[in-house]
Amino acid sequence: MAHNAATSTILVPVDFSAHSEEALLFAAELATRLNAPLVILHVIHDPGESPGYYSQKDPKHPQRIADVAAEMMTEFINRIAKAHPELDNIPQAQTKLITGLPVTRILEVAEQSDPQMVIMGSKGRTGLAHLLLGSKAEQVVRLCPSPVTIIKKKESEE
Repeated sequence: MAHNAATSTILVPVDFSAHSEEALLFAAELATRLNAPLVILHVIHDPGESPGYYSQKDPKHPQRIADVAAEMMTEFINRIAKAHPELDNIPQAQTKLITGLPVTRILEVAEQSDPQMVIMGSKGRTGLAHLLLGSKAEQVVRLCPSPVTIIKKKESEE
């Protein structure tokens, strides 16, 4: 597909991990250079798959997972924007929260929005077992119609 340089976005799927933060910083710098809009995506997945992922701040007043995820997204973006004020496209980025299987949803969003690039962190919260079985990032790389860049956090920073 031919990309319209003026409108083609950079899609950044995030899971709020340090690896996602690294990917978002890389994407924001690249988006600035390419003058491309940034879209930050989080797929709200089944909490049964990773218990405690969407932890409730106040268990007495349970919130819908979608609301918890929206708060996590806002906190994630605000924290990074505050630490990197030179990247003014982070607070202005479009955010998307959708529910489902992360790989499936990331691919659907990529097919619908045709970004010029998908940038994501590797080794999110799923750990080594998934890495050996084919991580989410690896599945996206194989199946995504757009180019995918995987950002790895340097081991010394963990």
